[in-house]
Amino acid sequence: MVSRFLLLVALLLFCVAQVSSDAEIEDFQTQVVKGANRRLLPFMDCGGLCKDRCSLHSRPNLCKRACGTCCVRCKCVPPGTSGNRELCGTCYTDMTTHGNRTKCP
Repeated sequence: MVSRFLLLVALLLFCVAQVSSDAEIEDFQTQVVKGANRRLLPFMDCGGLCKDRCSLHSRPNLCKRACGTCCVRCKCVPPGTSGNRELCGTCYTDMTTHGNRTKCP
């Protein structure tokens, strides 16, 4: 009886520790690496970054909408107005539209 109680307490403590460590990881993942200097930011200005990214696009409104979606989901916007997509990882490069075209500009 005592061993079952100790096992239950140990399991409960393990679950509490796991949940708290998951929360710390999630908080860290909300910080984003921006630019070549690898500075951690407490938040990400998707609107401003996408405005810069789509400034030379032939359809800037469409580009900003797609970029905004990718920014929120992947927490990254590549530097520059085109290219450099691989810097944001597979989340950014592998996202596709319903027509199997790349979504993120």
